[in-house]
Amino acid sequence: MLYRGQMRTSFLNDRQIRPIEYRKWAHAQRHFDTRPRHRARIDELVASIPKKGLRVPIILGVDDRRFDIYVADGHHRAIALMELGTPRFPFQWYWIRNWGVRMERTEFPYHLLGR
Repeated sequence: MLYRGQMRTSFLNDRQIRPIEYRKWAHAQRHFDTRPRHRARIDELVASIPKKGLRVPIILGVDDRRFDIYVADGHHRAIALMELGTPRFPFQWYWIRNWGVRMERTEFPYHLLGR
């Protein structure tokens, strides 16, 4: 079975868990806010998460060279969680390796968040 954990939303920041497609979370937020389709998706999530929870986990990738942690899939969900102030979110994870990726079955390396 794939590992599925819970993580504090406060870790979604520019130092601990960064967006892989953007330099900073503010850049992702600005990108989504200026594109109506993306903003509509976030608004849908903001409306549904308090009622139904987050059903699809955010996927985290951990770089095996620098041990940086990124949101690999779920940028819209992450922004919605931050806007809501939701304390925790479900996630799954994988190592980002030069030969490919594989979703992990082992516990997330939480110690990397404190580096």
